[in-house]
Amino acid sequence: MALAFSSSPAIHGSLSSSHEQSKVGSQFGSFQHLDRPHILSASLNVSRRRSAAVKPLNAAEPKRNKSIVPSAATIVAPEVGDKVEEEDYEKLAKELENASPLEIMDKALAKFGNDIAIAFSGAEDVALIEYARLTGRPFRVFSLDTGRLNPETYKFFDTVERHYGIHIEYMFPDAVEVQALVRSKGLFSFYEDGHQECCRVRKVRPLRRALKGLRAWITGQRKDQSPGTRSEVPVVQVDPAFEGLDGGLGSLVKWNPVASVDGKDIWNFLRAMNVPVNLLHSQGYVSIGCEPCTRPVLPGQHEREGRWWWEDAKAKECGLHKGNLKQDTLNGNGNGAVHANGSTTVADIFDTKNIVSLSRPGIENLLKLDDRREPWLVVLYAPWCQFCQAMEGSYVELAEKLAGSGVKVAKFRADGDQKTFAQKELQLGSFPTILFFPKNSTRPIKYPTENRDVDSLMAFVNALR
Repeated sequence: MALAFSSSPAIHGSLSSSHEQSKVGSQFGSFQHLDRPHILSASLNVSRRRSAAVKPLNAAEPKRNKSIVPSAATIVAPEVGDKVEEEDYEKLAKELENASPLEIMDKALAKFGNDIAIAFSGAEDVALIEYARLTGRPFRVFSLDTGRLNPETYKFFDTVERHYGIHIEYMFPDAVEVQALVRSKGLFSFYEDGHQECCRVRKVRPLRRALKGLRAWITGQRKDQSPGTRSEVPVVQVDPAFEGLDGGLGSLVKWNPVASVDGKDIWNFLRAMNVPVNLLHSQGYVSIGCEPCTRPVLPGQHEREGRWWWEDAKAKECGLHKGNLKQDTLNGNGNGAVHANGSTTVADIFDTKNIVSLSRPGIENLLKLDDRREPWLVVLYAPWCQFCQAMEGSYVELAEKLAGSGVKVAKFRADGDQKTFAQKELQLGSFPTILFFPKNSTRPIKYPTENRDVDSLMAFVNALR
């Protein structure tokens, strides 16, 4: 996916001539700018000074931006002395629970201005762009181009750009990573060992890079898309899986304006507004992804049955919305499913050949060594912990980057029976805890911050090895 920030000239309030203004009127008929006194209340907590400092996209520059990252880098921060109140997003989600997608979209765009973008996949989430247009506000759009999309999807991107007078700017996967994956495992390895590795390279990592240039993003997630995994998606939340421009946990806000909308109502809206749609929809496709991993569904089948059809239903997620996936719970605490003997089972994480899984004797031996042959980086984790899950992608990517560098990367499951030991001997305070074991020191060094992105972790390793 590539990050595209776009806004149609027809929806900017900064048009330069009456001729251009008359063009807007003819394009939208008698449509007037939304009356939203009930929406734009003091509860928005918007920093007015900051909003005024941010220049609307395309206002007086060429339409096409070269990259989301340079665009984000020009954002003006609040002046010293400005006080930006923190928003209680759980409370806001409850307040907006019964709000219309249009009202939610309007609040999101009003609150974050130039710091927010719509994620567009080329499927029915084109509705998000239509809602954004109807607010009358400038808006940005981005998409990820995996290199494996259907020809119809690429044509649809072009149609959407022309229809709305916008430019979608795309974020692509890293060419070296794609080349290494294809050379080592072939073009269709996901049919044999699952789609997660390919999605991580082609989708998750590009998305992570894109979101680092934002403070909020807008998605087309709906509860009815996958009742088994998305049934608890809120309309707005602090993103539990990705980091934003400021870095660290809580630095990115995720808006899901159509979370509570049924799929059939989305389609009624698209038809009523005469919105262009992907030609694949007329061929039986409902949920649309990459060409090798998507197929039409039969009448009566759920839309997600057309995605990764060769895998178990519980695996039908690519990782872009991992933080929203519903987990099996034990007494409501998210610790796993309970069996008759009282034990729990949870899918393990950090599962890759580049990460060594340490047993209790293994990490005890590592602690005892006075002169190690190589340094070790170890994460103390619990697979049910949402913060451990959120950093999985970064830690796996870090392990791949450090492969062959002389630094061993490992994990130690420190919950359950091992928690007391980890607290006493391994400085465990909360999950995850990351430790660096130097070559010539007995005491491990604890990673001091909550910034768990790849660059921050790599800087920590490089400073100590």
